[in-house]
Amino acid sequence: MPRNSGVGGGGATLLPLFLSRLLVQCLVCYGDAAAGSLDADVAALSDFRLAAGRSGALESWNLSTNPSPCGTWQGVACSGGRVTRLVLEGVGLSGDAALPALARLDGLRVLSLKGNGLSGAIPDLSPLNGLKLLFLAGNSLSGPIPPSLGALYRLYRLDLSFNNLSGVVPPELNRLDRLLTLRLDSNRFSGGIDGIALPVLQDFNVSNNLLTGRIPVAMARFPAGSFGGNVGLCSAPLPPCKDETQQPNASAAANASATPPCPPAAAMVASSPSAKPAGAAASGKGKMSRAAVVAIVAGDFAVVGLVAGLLFCYFWPRLSGRRSARRLREGEKIVYSSSPYGAAGVVTAAGGTFERGKMVFLEDLSTSGGKRFELDDLLRASAEMLGKGGCGTAYKAVLGDGSVVAVKRLRDATAAAASKKDFEHHMAVLGRVRHPNIVPLNAYYYARDEKLLVYEFMPNGSLFSLLHGNRGPGRTPLDWAARMRIASAAARGLAYIHHASRRGSGTPRLAHGNIKSTNILLDKTGVARLADCGLAQLGSSPAAAASRSAGYRAPEAPPPPRPWASQKGDVYAFGVVLLELLTGRCPGSELPNGGVVVELPRWVQSVVREEWTSEVFDLELMKDKGIEEEMVAMLQLALSCASAAPDQRPKIGYVVKMIDEIRTCGEASPSHESMDESSGVSDSPAVSEGGAVSQ
Repeated sequence: MPRNSGVGGGGATLLPLFLSRLLVQCLVCYGDAAAGSLDADVAALSDFRLAAGRSGALESWNLSTNPSPCGTWQGVACSGGRVTRLVLEGVGLSGDAALPALARLDGLRVLSLKGNGLSGAIPDLSPLNGLKLLFLAGNSLSGPIPPSLGALYRLYRLDLSFNNLSGVVPPELNRLDRLLTLRLDSNRFSGGIDGIALPVLQDFNVSNNLLTGRIPVAMARFPAGSFGGNVGLCSAPLPPCKDETQQPNASAAANASATPPCPPAAAMVASSPSAKPAGAAASGKGKMSRAAVVAIVAGDFAVVGLVAGLLFCYFWPRLSGRRSARRLREGEKIVYSSSPYGAAGVVTAAGGTFERGKMVFLEDLSTSGGKRFELDDLLRASAEMLGKGGCGTAYKAVLGDGSVVAVKRLRDATAAAASKKDFEHHMAVLGRVRHPNIVPLNAYYYARDEKLLVYEFMPNGSLFSLLHGNRGPGRTPLDWAARMRIASAAARGLAYIHHASRRGSGTPRLAHGNIKSTNILLDKTGVARLADCGLAQLGSSPAAAASRSAGYRAPEAPPPPRPWASQKGDVYAFGVVLLELLTGRCPGSELPNGGVVVELPRWVQSVVREEWTSEVFDLELMKDKGIEEEMVAMLQLALSCASAAPDQRPKIGYVVKMIDEIRTCGEASPSHESMDESSGVSDSPAVSEGGAVSQ
């Protein structure tokens, strides 16, 4: 077993039983075909060995002592009975006939032959249509880039630097719309690069070639070092092209030449009564009298005055009416009109009254730096709506003293029908749930027609906005370390909720009931906290319940709007959140093929069922190196949490332990120089693909 297949020192595996059975079925289904294909792979590797010269690295490639290349031949790794990785870097390979033999390895995912002495032209590699990483840098390859490379549509990384390649950069490379790295530096390429348009490119270098022409605007975001050593290249980030420096003068000359000649003075109307057109002086015709000019000016003033009078008559009654209404409201002193919460319990302008409740605080705010306030203070506060959810509407309220709180309004929830005693008991239970990874419920207000919950305000938004907000240019990606911190913090908060109910006898088992990425908030220090704990038990309208549960509701849950919450359901929903962190997708998101992710666990399993590849992982994680073991382990853990069978889901305490072990393994080996091909972003793929699924 490869060293990277485990998680933690205890040798514990995270691969759930149902996924193991799934992989076994896949291997059985394709076993016969794979056996024949493996023989063809062995034949291709044998031909490569004969053509690659004598290298000590190929001594283990001996059919008599090692009949199977998988796991025994240096640099060769297999998956599903096929050769999927060939990594032989800096081992002294040579010859000009070696590469063509590898074009027969049609199951190859990773090919890295960096730092050798291979020569000749790059062959047609289009049969390797599953290839994702191609590293041929540091050899003596010559000739042009074959246009057939554009057929490798799954390619993430292409490094052909430090060779003797020549010719133009083929436009067929624009077909590689998944390409993240393109390194063509230190060759002899000529021509322009204005035809390169790769939408997700992150690493680009064409320095030290013979390229000429203008750098396209789309590529100007890369540093000047990516284009240096090409005396014919110009424009940002390099010095401007000559035609750019001459453009202002040329534009002025063009504008001057394009300006039509002025018409004869006789064709213009004089702007002054005393002005005489030259034509009129010569001919004596067309002279305008002084009386005509005065009449024209007077007529203009009359029209302007008439229009102004009409506008005044139209708008004045409306303006005066608004002022009167404003004075009336001020006289009646209705101070709650700007509040988004209802003015329940106060005297209205119509003279009616409602039952007045009071604010009930659930902790001593003096210990947390806050202070008590009354309902009137809350209603007078300026409020900004943060969002609507299945449990109500959330607002940011700024009190008169400048302090900020979050207010959840439950008026639309079916909790309005709950008795005061039951509501107060439930609030008391939630008020005792205090943990650094849970948004604390500080106070509540109960009246017949209004129910408000007051929480500590979380200023840094939600996990949903961090993951899915502003996916366009200028976005700051959420890196892997931050995602792991959020996952760990949310798991700890959920574990506390599940275990808190066991402390007292007779206390019902407590569940969160509404785990999702919008309910994982970040406080002022960036620590993740769970929000809306226990509110699902209060119920909601059918539409709101359906919206809340979309994609996160466990399969065994009754259909909405029936109130339902269970600890097993919490674990399922948390598994969906983990998959969000890994895939960058959320339930309901669109797929590149036009489909929609309805159930995220089922979509991930459908991809895994076909092949264990980077198709499931978020492209924004591609820049993070050395995280393939953690990503695969987290994917296994997430799928076990989101198992369709409740009894196969782990307890949340076990989930916390596994996340901590995965983080510990990552922190203990931060200098990994490579990534598994399943992550699709390695600069030097030296980890075997089989480690991703081995037990």
